[in-house]
Amino acid sequence: MELKEQPFAPTLAQKLGDVPHVSGLLRRIAQLSGAGERVAEWLLKVAVERGADHYRRDFDPTLPADLPATSDEEIGVALCLGDNPYSLDSLRVAAQFLSSPRINATRLCCLAVQERCEPVLLHIAEIAKKYAPEQEPWVSLRKHLRPRRVPRNDALPHWTRLVSHNGMTCDGSPRTDWLCRQ
Repeated sequence: MELKEQPFAPTLAQKLGDVPHVSGLLRRIAQLSGAGERVAEWLLKVAVERGADHYRRDFDPTLPADLPATSDEEIGVALCLGDNPYSLDSLRVAAQFLSSPRINATRLCCLAVQERCEPVLLHIAEIAKKYAPEQEPWVSLRKHLRPRRVPRNDALPHWTRLVSHNGMTCDGSPRTDWLCRQ
């Protein structure tokens, strides 16, 4: 018998130096959606289809269809789970996807604590404070979530990856806009 090496794909929790949390939410979504081991790809696809347009791309057509019974808050939190393979795209998509008046901030806060993704969501919320200071759910998250420290946060997206730089405007000044869900 010959053993073949599998490529090492660190999880978000490992990149943050955090203890991996085995997420019941992620397991449930993987099972109900039919995505199984491809749940991370499925989450990206669904978030883009539901309005995270900045990250539109072609997805594998064999991925299962959207599961409308899965709430937007669950999709957004699932994209931020430490159990997922490390992917800045997932975190950036989550930031745009959750930047919507359709998001129930109270439900999002509860899920964030339950699924141990407060550091990721608070990181995004702090960046949003500068570019979209009044936007929900980020205001509520900053107000109601207690910070949970992780050893490192340099694995989280830089602020430039969560905004759109429009260059020079008619009045000659540069413009930076927070990416919101359509």
